[in-house]
Amino acid sequence: MSAQENGTKNSTQQQSPLPLMSDEEKTAQHALAQDCLNYEWANNPRWRGIERPYTPEDVLRLRGSVHIEHTLARLGAERLWELLQTESYVNALGAVTGNQAVQQVQAGLKAIYVSGWQVAADANNAGQMYPDQSLYPADSVPNLCRRINSALQRADQVHHAEGKVAPAQTWFAPLVADAEAGFGGTLNAFELMKAMIEGGAACVHFEDQLSSAKKCGHLGGKVLVPTTEAVQKLVAARLAADVMGVPTLVMARTDGDSAHLLTSDIDPRDRVFCAGERTAEGFFRIRGGIESAIARGLAYAPYADLLWCETSHPDLEEARQFAEAIHAKYPEKMLAYNYSPSFNWRKKLDEETIARFQPELARMGYKFQFVTLAGFHTLNLSMFELARGYKLAGMTAYSRLQEKEFSRETQFGYEAVKHQRFVGTGYFDQVQQVISGGLASTTGLNGSTEAEQFSGTKPLLRPDHGLDAASQSIPGIELEPEEMLLPSGD
Repeated sequence: MSAQENGTKNSTQQQSPLPLMSDEEKTAQHALAQDCLNYEWANNPRWRGIERPYTPEDVLRLRGSVHIEHTLARLGAERLWELLQTESYVNALGAVTGNQAVQQVQAGLKAIYVSGWQVAADANNAGQMYPDQSLYPADSVPNLCRRINSALQRADQVHHAEGKVAPAQTWFAPLVADAEAGFGGTLNAFELMKAMIEGGAACVHFEDQLSSAKKCGHLGGKVLVPTTEAVQKLVAARLAADVMGVPTLVMARTDGDSAHLLTSDIDPRDRVFCAGERTAEGFFRIRGGIESAIARGLAYAPYADLLWCETSHPDLEEARQFAEAIHAKYPEKMLAYNYSPSFNWRKKLDEETIARFQPELARMGYKFQFVTLAGFHTLNLSMFELARGYKLAGMTAYSRLQEKEFSRETQFGYEAVKHQRFVGTGYFDQVQQVISGGLASTTGLNGSTEAEQFSGTKPLLRPDHGLDAASQSIPGIELEPEEMLLPSGD
């Protein structure tokens, strides 16, 4: 045999496909997978109290033949579930950029909220500034989840390459993401849930408004869909997670407290709240209120991991009423609460009540508590204050901002003041050195102005009070006396 013939033979042998399973083997494997899912749903405490109106066979039939692993979504879901079981409550702030999410994790928060309102206002794929009315492309929130996770991944890479321990053992804080009303019907909800998982979301919430007329929970003109339709969207979300093989948490939100319109009275559970009138668009007028929200919460409870009742004002007694009604039938059902910036907190509540609001709600079973629009308001106010000071005093204003950064670095580990290192210049220097065998002469961080001027920086001392310059207000901005002082601890 010639060398060429021998090579051809070897090539043919190497390319031979693996033996295919027989029909009997396929049937046995399929049956085993069904049994595993049945056992998992019936015995794993993770699924206690969750109903699925479909079978393992349905899930396996829809999965396809190739399993794609969604690591960040899985890790996030498992981490969030653990936190909800072990912490008295998990609190979060809405992040509108990846850098904001990194700062939240660095500061010690254990979860991140991804708000559809904020996406509409300043982070959507259309590049527009919208009100919260589902006007933006449906893949915008999944894409923001992806960008946030990419920023967290870069922070993890930078610290890992430097041999540093990640905060709270992980940079990858679980993301709780806003699916609004699903951007359509049940199939839209199914596909949106899949996109959220691909973006790395740990928990996704769906609300019971009509998607084509969706409004922010604190706007007027909200239209509810029948309870049955809202339940089907929750089922669609759970099915999507099961098909993708990820234990993503599903949160059900009801706007029944403040909505006064309904698309159809087909569901008997909704008729008790109908007022007998129709609008020019054909909607049914309904009585909103906490009773309506409770009725819908009870209907959603078997299909959701957490329930969220959107309210129009901060009210501990109303929150207690909702919690007690839900827990009377579903004692272990976890609840969520939106600390909305639409509320005028100081006008509605005194300082003492505000201070005890979160632990009080935690005792009622509100396990996830979040400020939806924190990123939006922080982004706008901080830039407005700097811009006003810069207009009045030029670089004096910016210098004081920088001194505040140095102070936070020294006291609390804030890192963005060294912006080159923060975004990964040193990390990519290491990549370049590995590629070049350590001979690269074009690395960026060594010899940079940041390395020369920011190394070992300390906040300046004020001779009058001994406080650093960060305690001084930016010129043109009046601060209250207590705001002039730096925090003495966490």
